Amino acid sequence: MPNAIRALISLVSLVAISSTSLGSVEPAAAVRVITDVAYLAADRTEKLDIYLPAQRAPGKLSPALVWIHGGGFSGGTKNESRAKNICGTLAQNGYVAVSVDYKLGQGAWPTNLHDCKNAVRFLRAHASEYAVDHTRIAVAGGSAGGHLALMVGLTTGQPQLEPAAPYAGRSSSVRAIMNFYGVTDLLTRRSTDKKGQPTSATRDLGGVLRLFGAKSDDDPVLRIASPVTHLSRSSPPILTLHGRADATVDYMQAEELDRVARERGARHEVIFLDGIGHTFDLQTWAKKPLPRDLRPVVLAFLEKHLGPP
Repeated sequence: MPNAIRALISLVSLVAISSTSLGSVEPAAAVRVITDVAYLAADRTEKLDIYLPAQRAPGKLSPALVWIHGGGFSGGTKNESRAKNICGTLAQNGYVAVSVDYKLGQGAWPTNLHDCKNAVRFLRAHASEYAVDHTRIAVAGGSAGGHLALMVGLTTGQPQLEPAAPYAGRSSSVRAIMNFYGVTDLLTRRSTDKKGQPTSATRDLGGVLRLFGAKSDDDPVLRIASPVTHLSRSSPPILTLHGRADATVDYMQAEELDRVARERGARHEVIFLDGIGHTFDLQTWAKKPLPRDLRPVVLAFLEKHLGPP
């Protein structure tokens, strides 16, 4: 590992994981974090952070996950508190997790998707360096990151949606997807009232048109960029987590994903949290505990589809 990267290694103290449905999880003193690692072409400034289990047996290969932050496709950062909570929890439980920055702003599509797929390819290209089992990789994200995580997992092998560089020949396929309150259909997203209840009106598409480079409401790119379009029987299994009081991404987006998944034979699990809004992590929302601890849910889903860490 280059000295410049070694200098960025830090030990981040995390709250010990309590007993879960998976059995007693031993507390971890720390998680090893490597920050600001380059993973794109030399002219790109976006980086990723790598969360590693503090201790692993020599020669042991870990399953891995790519976390994609939210921010409406125009903001957000890889070192958000939500990323630290989720990636830190996974590393404490034996996974390698990376949190990525990607292209933001007007006209970012499809480079933002290419960047997230390149994070998966980065893990495969550096599997031996970080002791990753390249056959056991998942993707997850929150809000806009949830949308991108779905797109990463559901569009593997579609030439127009695959990056050409810098990892030619590497696969961007994943074994499982976790969608935290992401947009699933750009054309049907609803407006909500102040309590997060969907109204009969769809959201204005003006901002979406600019973000995705669409010329009109019926531009094909809006359908191509909608995860529901790509669901099929061969899709990786998906876990969706969504609050019933979400005033940012209406919960009907999760309902639509679930309905279309069932119609097409795709594997999909969905959990709704009553009274909870946007941007929750595994344990909290709005600085208060969730009504349900999501750590056992997430760990069980990943173990089911990636195998034990």
